[in-house]
Amino acid sequence: QVQLVESGGGLVQAGGSLSVSCAASGRTFSSYAMGWFRQAPGKEREFVAAISWSSGTLYVDSVKGRFTISRDNAKNTVYLQMNSLKPEDTGVYYCASGRTHIATRTPSDYAYWGQGTQVTVSS
Repeated sequence: QVQLVESGGGLVQAGGSLSVSCAASGRTFSSYAMGWFRQAPGKEREFVAAISWSSGTLYVDSVKGRFTISRDNAKNTVYLQMNSLKPEDTGVYYCASGRTHIATRTPSDYAYWGQGTQVTVSS
């Protein structure tokens, strides 16, 4: 059974930094892409960042230069370092494990999802 457990969310002031992580179990972590998505109140879930099995990365334009996705295959963990946070970054951040090794922006390309962790950026 595949499990994804996010941690590290919280409340931060605009301009601050926060790191969220996602620990995976139940499948060969290193063989699959991993992604981060977020959902703000009243909005659709949106892609934030993804990393392939070989650590190639994708980002939504709004976070480029501010967020960094990384993975540690020895720890079966994916990270999202968020700097220069803005109020519009507020939302529930979800970790997802891909159906393949390819990093994509499409939610349906991800087979498993975590329960989410709240990130709130105050102005």
